[in-house]
Amino acid sequence: MTAEPGPDDVRDRPEHWKVVEESTAFTGHVFNVRRDRVEMPDGTGGTEVVGRDVIEHLGSVGVLALDDRERVLLLRQYRHPVGRLLWETPAGLRDVDGEPLRALAERELLEEAGYRAARWDTLADVFPSSGMSDERTRIFLARDLELVPPEEIDFERVHEEADMPVVWVPLDEAVRKVLAGDVHNMIACVGILAAHAARAAGYRDLRPADAPEG
Repeated sequence: MTAEPGPDDVRDRPEHWKVVEESTAFTGHVFNVRRDRVEMPDGTGGTEVVGRDVIEHLGSVGVLALDDRERVLLLRQYRHPVGRLLWETPAGLRDVDGEPLRALAERELLEEAGYRAARWDTLADVFPSSGMSDERTRIFLARDLELVPPEEIDFERVHEEADMPVVWVPLDEAVRKVLAGDVHNMIACVGILAAHAARAAGYRDLRPADAPEG
């Protein structure tokens, strides 16, 4: 008899079920769509082959920037798919081959918000939409912040990034806004709640910025 899993078993692990056929349904700039035929349990002890569409995504990073007054940096950006202006943290795509994730996060914090950080830690690693996409996101905690003069930032904001107002929200208030449904962006929500939990533990359990994703 197989033992029932307990708390110590709550750890995600790699697993690959047999793919008997795959094809490309769509090719885009940020993501592709792959169509797989996968062998899966049929509930009776046997298997059956079923179709699964998979969004192949570049991946992303997010930055929860926390100042010395324990305020969270949020910026507002238009998101066309959901038809909303969302309050988010700085974030970006893994669109430069071989670029270390921390370097990408530093670039996004500088370009989108105009800050540098002297201290970096890993807050969380997440699959934002694992039922349909292989996208993975690392969320960093950035502290010891320094405002960078605009003339030192070689970046032009266009399209959705052309007008992104920035606000500083006390961490406790940011948590309340997440729980009240005022903030919806996944990276912002996870980052805020993770930072709140990390602060309660004195930031002792944070992984280094270069920790493996697993």
